[in-house]
Amino acid sequence: MTATTRTAAKTWTDEERAAMQESVRERKAASRRDPADERAEGEHDVRARIADMPQADRVMAERIHELVTTTAPSLVPRTYYGMPAYAKDGKVICFFKPASKFKVRYSTFEFQPDARIDDGEMWPVAFAVIELTARAEAKIAELVKRAIS
Repeated sequence: MTATTRTAAKTWTDEERAAMQESVRERKAASRRDPADERAEGEHDVRARIADMPQADRVMAERIHELVTTTAPSLVPRTYYGMPAYAKDGKVICFFKPASKFKVRYSTFEFQPDARIDDGEMWPVAFAVIELTARAEAKIAELVKRAIS
């Protein structure tokens, strides 16, 4: 093995490598999907990913899924690097990153550049979610509404 190969092998964690592989599978599957079936198949994929999560992440993901799909029914559920995500016009707008995905201490709810959450010269695009209180749920709903406006 060359020095370059050894360095490249250490660039990604096992979790990051797995996420990249999931992304490749998702893109291949999406390219073969009939657009008419996109929502139903995306919903199935998201629910399957949520079901595979450890309980704490699963409970949070189920509630966030319900919040997003109720707040913005126009968003299409899909997976994004193996995580529950929601897309508009084929572009991911927001997604839930469970703590267990990358073995970190908290989950996040994040937005992609196509989300319209702009606020001045600088704004957050990732939000740590430790507990889904009524206040946290209201904030997520507000941000999702703004993201698709």
